[in-house]
Amino acid sequence: MIPHSKPWITEGDVRAVARVVKRGALAQGAEVGAFEAEVGAMLGLPAGVAVSSGTAALHLALLGLSIGPGDEVILPSYVCVAPLHAVEYVGATPRLADADPATLNLDPADVRRRLTPRTRAIIVAHQFGLPADLDPLLEFGVPLIEDCAQALGARYRGRPVGGFGAVGIVSFYATKLLTTGEGGMLLSRDRRLLARIRDRRDYDERSRHAVRYNYKLTDFQAALGRSQLRRLPAMLARRAAIADRYRRAWRDLPVRLPGPDGRRTHAYHRFVLSVPGSARTMARRLSELGVAARLPVFQPIHVTMKLDGFPGATHAFRHALSVPLYPTLTVREEARVIRAVRQVLP
Repeated sequence: MIPHSKPWITEGDVRAVARVVKRGALAQGAEVGAFEAEVGAMLGLPAGVAVSSGTAALHLALLGLSIGPGDEVILPSYVCVAPLHAVEYVGATPRLADADPATLNLDPADVRRRLTPRTRAIIVAHQFGLPADLDPLLEFGVPLIEDCAQALGARYRGRPVGGFGAVGIVSFYATKLLTTGEGGMLLSRDRRLLARIRDRRDYDERSRHAVRYNYKLTDFQAALGRSQLRRLPAMLARRAAIADRYRRAWRDLPVRLPGPDGRRTHAYHRFVLSVPGSARTMARRLSELGVAARLPVFQPIHVTMKLDGFPGATHAFRHALSVPLYPTLTVREEARVIRAVRQVLP
């Protein structure tokens, strides 16, 4: 079975982690600080704030923007459930917005309809590696939280995503573009906001008490992240090359294929097809051919919350299918994926 996702761990990664472990630097320390500075520099931003997960990053982003009970936060329905949890952690009210069927990203026109005087933030995910349509979202004048969990290294109008909104977050989960096993980071141009977030990340040795959290990343996780970060351009290039071959192989099929456009590049965390029939059925048929394919979102949040009125997210849930694409995919495996998709589509 060709896996749907697979991290790329090299001997260099192993040596980087071993070096830190052998010197006894296990908890948050200098390695984390160096990782924060390097990620920030790559994006043209100040040093970030490394945390234990992408969800923790979303939580601290909302706290850093002083969002709490009585406030509303707009977030996509067609996204993993992490943003919903983060909004609920701070006691704010989640307001869902629909997906654009063409990009699977947040639909700015639907966001406009959901705005109220109580809207304090918009969480915008760059779904599957494709930057969202940020220009109209920025025009609303509401702080944007860019969820770059799947889009580290992607660009919008020539600039890396993560620096357009009030704050950006990334995830370093095992299957993400860059991994530390578990982990995340917050990034911003606003150094005072970063300082407030950093203050909330951990609670030891503070003279003044406030509610804080144990959201630290470890030094040996950061060592893996730093090693991976040096290879990120190569990893993104390999993903883009596979995506290009998929597009050329399937351009005659009755599917919508992902790709960049004149305003944005695609990081290809996922290669998501929009298929004419049931994506779930097609995934089952591909599995029978030895190819693991998945629905890219387990369940839209409006389904979880038993809400109606989200036709774009509903369509995506029925027809979007993610097929294997990652840097360690071999030429032989890639050819098998191409043949299998052609075999199961009419």
